[in-house]
Amino acid sequence: MDIFDVRGLRRPVLVAPMAGGPSTPELAAAGSNAGGLGFLAAGYLTADALAERIDAARGLTTEPLGVNLFVPQPSAGTSEQIQAYAAELAGEAQRYGVELGTPRFDVDAWAEKLDVVNDLRPEVVSFTFGLPSASELARLRGAGITTVGTVTTPVEAQAAVARGVDALVVQGPGAGGHRGTFDPAATPASEPLDQLLVEVVAAVDVPVIAAGGLVSAEDVAGVRAAGAVAAQLGTAFLLADEAGSSPVHRAALQNPEFTETVVTRSFSGRYARGLRNRFITEHDAQAPLGYPEIHYLTSPVRKASVAAGDPQATNVWAGTGWRQARTGSVAEIFDRVTPGR
Repeated sequence: MDIFDVRGLRRPVLVAPMAGGPSTPELAAAGSNAGGLGFLAAGYLTADALAERIDAARGLTTEPLGVNLFVPQPSAGTSEQIQAYAAELAGEAQRYGVELGTPRFDVDAWAEKLDVVNDLRPEVVSFTFGLPSASELARLRGAGITTVGTVTTPVEAQAAVARGVDALVVQGPGAGGHRGTFDPAATPASEPLDQLLVEVVAAVDVPVIAAGGLVSAEDVAGVRAAGAVAAQLGTAFLLADEAGSSPVHRAALQNPEFTETVVTRSFSGRYARGLRNRFITEHDAQAPLGYPEIHYLTSPVRKASVAAGDPQATNVWAGTGWRQARTGSVAEIFDRVTPGR
């Protein structure tokens, strides 16, 4: 059975999956309609909601679509650490007039979402935080689906290829949001994307897509010259008309008072890059690892912060190139980031 090959894209750009709001059926479909490949983010959705979004995107494009799934990993936190952090955050809950969430561990409806993608058959399914089993990959391939592993080191890349993925997204340290690191207890690798890309391209025999801090035509051309078949951009599309980014997120990205991005575990218990705000400054040093428990613990505070129009106690995920993000339609952003157009 023939499967989709990312090397056949008319424009070598993937619209990255961005869970928690920014990824919408409209964003994914517009990316594919522009000649690239748009992704839906399955993270934090129910299986039914994922199916609805795939169907909605299918109604907006006849082009290929991608779906990204979070691979379950064990939590790196202890109940004692998480409870201590809950005590640390009591003042935040009081400030925003909410109760902290109940920390819990789950696998993000992994099996149910695998069933959804096997049934609805998006052309591409990518994975973050780890790898499916060889049998799960084979099942997807048998359904005609191209599988893509997100990796952050050459060791992860070789493991993904050995497991049987069809392509790789090589994610560098400049990426916004969560790093795809397999080991939830590991400090994210800091090797620059250009070096990482060269090492991985030399070590594997599958197509390699570059990601992490890429926002411009020059960035896309640079990773293509280094051997990537395409570039995956997320932050560049956060201000797109079709994105589901909240008004708070959009305003913060354009607010000169925010001056840097940092990697933090304070919001989710897993390392992720976003704009430095008050919450990160005050709580990152005390924040334990522990995903998804910390995600659920902080969720009410983050939602209340957004509802209040306040960017200081919510995650404003962004890559290192956020200053170059621009408003406009996805089609207009594609024209800006596609080399030679």
